[in-house]
Amino acid sequence: MSAVGGPLVAVFTKNLTNPAYDGARAGADRVAARFGGRARHFVPTIPDDVDQQIALVDMALAERPDAVIMIPAHPTALLPALAKIHAAGIPVVTAVSRAEDPQVLCHVGADDEAVAFGIATYLFAHLGGRGNALLVGGHPNSSTTHDRERGFRAAVTKHPGIRIAGAVRGDYQREPGRAAMERVLAEGTRFDAVFAANDQSAFGVIDALKAAGRRAPVVGVNAMPAAVTSIRAGDLLATAAYDAMSIASIAAEAVLRHLRGERLPQEIMLPVTIVDAANCAEWDVPYEARGTPTWETAVQG
Repeated sequence: MSAVGGPLVAVFTKNLTNPAYDGARAGADRVAARFGGRARHFVPTIPDDVDQQIALVDMALAERPDAVIMIPAHPTALLPALAKIHAAGIPVVTAVSRAEDPQVLCHVGADDEAVAFGIATYLFAHLGGRGNALLVGGHPNSSTTHDRERGFRAAVTKHPGIRIAGAVRGDYQREPGRAAMERVLAEGTRFDAVFAANDQSAFGVIDALKAAGRRAPVVGVNAMPAAVTSIRAGDLLATAAYDAMSIASIAAEAVLRHLRGERLPQEIMLPVTIVDAANCAEWDVPYEARGTPTWETAVQG
């Protein structure tokens, strides 16, 4: 146990630039406090930097946490660092992105392929089933990137009138998303709509389109508060509510329940909702005011 008497949970997120991880940290904080403990956050100053995340594991181990929640910046590069955590007898639950580590107690997330399939299908319906769709993908080190691309491409195969205009990297960040869109525009690529792998890169796409005096329907993933604002403004068409706050809150509850001696499922997958102008009012609240799912709903639902 930590020096203050309650469990100390070390929480590893990927960056300080994606607001979805602000939500994840808030969710972990909320649940840790409910269990009488606290969360200590370890975040690379360089977004998604694997080496920094590995170094942060050593820093965390020096504080002797009771448990770890890991959102790994890479599915395999973190394995030696995770092995150190296991060797110290500290339980680990992964969240959002997977690590290829059989010793992890439980993974909490959502079906990224289904998420992408769902929001892409929504986009293609908006296009009337015909047009050229541009893919702005995520960071190549993230397991979610490859699953979301598969979901997007699977949706394309179900819509014979849709063609892939191209695929570029957005790195799950606003500036890379903007730069990628600027290159697409400069190259003269023809497209009718944009599927962005998350909201942050979608915002960058929208920035570039506005600067060029262009408009196109853009969808993202995460349903962060800024995305809801963008939908209300008519800039973002829709987003899939891959809710990092809820995922991290359930991950925190999972590892804290384990500390109490409870058994965990190997995987907890949360459902995903499409958020658009018709239902965005219920999502139009800051993270601190948002609710999170109960354990029973998450595990049994």
